[in-house]
Amino acid sequence: MIQFPEKLKPLFTPCRYKELHGGRGGTKSWGVARALLLQGREKPLRILCAREFQNSIKDSVLKLLGDQVEAMGLGNFYEVQTQAIKGANGTEFAFEGLRQNITRIKSYEAVDRVWIEEAQTVSKNSWDILIPTIRKEGSEIWLTWNPEFEDDETYRRFILHPPKNCVHIEMNWRDNPWFPAVLEQEKEELRLRDPDSYDHVWEGKCRQWLEGAIYARELRKAYEEKRITTVAYDPELAVYTSWDLGHTDDTAIWWYQVIAGEIHVLECYASSGGSLSEYASQIAGREVQIDLVGEDVVAKVGKKIEGLGRRRQYKYKRHWLPHDAKAKTLAAKGKSIIQQLASATGLENLAIVPDIGVEDGIQAARMMFGRCWFDEQGCDPGLKALRRYQREKQQDDRSYKKIPKHDWTSHYADAFRMLAVATQNEVKPPETKKPTGTEVRGLPSGLISVGRLEDLYREQESNRRHARI
Repeated sequence: MIQFPEKLKPLFTPCRYKELHGGRGGTKSWGVARALLLQGREKPLRILCAREFQNSIKDSVLKLLGDQVEAMGLGNFYEVQTQAIKGANGTEFAFEGLRQNITRIKSYEAVDRVWIEEAQTVSKNSWDILIPTIRKEGSEIWLTWNPEFEDDETYRRFILHPPKNCVHIEMNWRDNPWFPAVLEQEKEELRLRDPDSYDHVWEGKCRQWLEGAIYARELRKAYEEKRITTVAYDPELAVYTSWDLGHTDDTAIWWYQVIAGEIHVLECYASSGGSLSEYASQIAGREVQIDLVGEDVVAKVGKKIEGLGRRRQYKYKRHWLPHDAKAKTLAAKGKSIIQQLASATGLENLAIVPDIGVEDGIQAARMMFGRCWFDEQGCDPGLKALRRYQREKQQDDRSYKKIPKHDWTSHYADAFRMLAVATQNEVKPPETKKPTGTEVRGLPSGLISVGRLEDLYREQESNRRHARI
């Protein structure tokens, strides 16, 4: 007889959404694995097992499912392969990461079940793409997770504003009839040592602040002083940007103004694997297409981008880039990133942030925090990242490593560090010279500021209209 927690019986009743949340030791993942394997044995199902970050199959739930195949005596029915699990009746389990493969997820529209493990990490963008993709008649989306923060997208979407046709199951250690003695001891030790962490880890309650968070104190004070609010753009003053350049991961940008010694942070942006065209478009608020033809950089300015209207009004004074923007690459024919941005986009006043080291940069950010006002809506993803930016614990579980943990939060945090260092080490930007042998065709001679991209767009539109007459 196959054992199954009584509380998880609703998993076998058809429903569009089935979310299971709670702390450690509640058999959430164990129960879902068993339920999906049993359902896949009854009839052919195509099942996608996904999580926000999956760099390799080792990061998936394949091993958990494989262990349950053996434990339930289903080895004669299921074949556990290195990248998939296949049933004798055609049932198939596939495994994907959402963040890096979100466009590929669109090919899974015919799946019957989606299981999102560690759903607390799933971004708004991933949910917005995944949910309408899963549209097969009778398809279901299952979530297992331990809520992290109340402002997480998953918490907002499934707890604060839950969809219709959703089964909610809270599973904690008390609901596990097979709760092991070794975990009982671990649970009690954490309760006595760190009650706040205990509430999150074992009781499934949202965290107030992430353990080891670097900017926890500064952000807490900013919330208390109501400096995270609605921040208006002042059209009379210049706008600055600060960047962190990602080569194989995210590039992040912050927009801000300096007003009477205060720093008004207007918005932020991050994208993985973007091109110069994408970054120029984000700065301009219009579609900018950059092409390299021989030694010439050809730029075309297109239509407005919805939701970025304010950026078309910005009068930029300086764009602050990290020191690695000076590095020249063979792929770009010996041009540095700062040279490429200048020649391709016409950005003026590009400057390099002084390289003072990560730890000194963090201290600069901490010192600057008290002067910062954040637009809550425009800076939402960046504030979430700063709130979660943390140091990892040492193996002794008592102290923290000096180098911050590198994950999705790092890029927003590094770009914010550039902002802090730039404001404390204001230097004149180097003179922007036209790269030898490089011509920006279709643009006025020399380099142009993004503020003139509107003029260029109107010129191009006028030329097209006259061509049709």
